[in-house]
Parts: sequence; structure tokens; C-alpha cells
Amino acid sequence: MPIRPARPHDAHLLPAIERSAAEAFLAVERLAWVAAHEVLSVEEHLGFIDKGLLWLAVDEQDRPLGFLCASVQDGGVHIDELSVALCHQGKGLGRGLIACVEAWAQAQGFTALTLTTFREVPWNAPFYARLGFVCLDNGQLQGFLRQQIAHEHALGLPGRCAMRKSLSVPA
Repeated sequence: MPIRPARPHDAHLLPAIERSAAEAFLAVERLAWVAAHEVLSVEEHLGFIDKGLLWLAVDEQDRPLGFLCASVQDGGVHIDELSVALCHQGKGLGRGLIACVEAWAQAQGFTALTLTTFREVPWNAPFYARLGFVCLDNGQLQGFLRQQIAHEHALGLPGRCAMRKSLSVPA
């Protein structure tokens, strides 16, 4: 599936994709509530788009099937959200989005990708580990990631971890 930067007219379609993606959590009893959790608003998506930090996986008719939005944090690129519509999961769209953002980050001279995720959910930390991300222990957390994990714990999110993938910068 093609991947492209998101455009402002795409923003209104993205909350539905995130809601659909979250339905996968219905299969994890202790996290089923995530399926009904608040998603990013159209305005938040527009903010990512305005900064050039939102990418879409699209179908042949250029309809969004999944997205990845990111922010620049502590000299790296932080993946704020990766969502693929439930009916399109397991087809490589998430891997493709991450590969696209990784290539972009390297070309921009960033040295790392980071994210926070559920440690034990199969399509969360284990998925990212297969892509080269490493779970950071509390002693390795600094700056934004330390604040983000503390914020997520304060919200009552169980089993969260921060992950990092080092990037080689082209010469």
C-alpha cells in the first residue's frame, strides 16, 4: 500500500481509523476499555499535518487505511500514535508506516525513534521489538520519555513502557 504525507482534508477521516484500530483491545479483557477511550481530535491531527509529521497508508483510491503521527522530542522523533483500521491490520501497513518515518527521520539527521506502548500486548511492545525497538528501564528514561511514562502511570494506564530505536545518520 502506498504511504504519503497527510493533507488537511484527510484529518476528518483519522479519528474513525483510530477508533477502529482500538477495537483490537476488546480481545484483551483487562484492556477492553481502550476500545472506548478518547482518540485524537481532528484539530490535533491538523496540528501534526501542519508540522509535516503525519503519514498515511492509503488504498488504490487514496483512502486512508492507517496513519502514524509523530513529534520531535529530545532530539529524536517520537511516535505519538500508530493506528491501522482493524480490518486492515496484519497486512504490513504498520511496519510500512514505521519504515517510512524511520527513513524520513534518518534523512533529517535524527538519531532515534521513540514511543510508549503496552509492554505485554502482542501488537504493541513485542511488535515494535521485532522492528528493532528496545524497551527502556526506568533508569534509562530521561526528559520527555520520563515525563510521558509518569503521565501515563498517573492516568492509570497499566503495563506501559517506553521504547527506543537508534538510527544511523547518513554521512
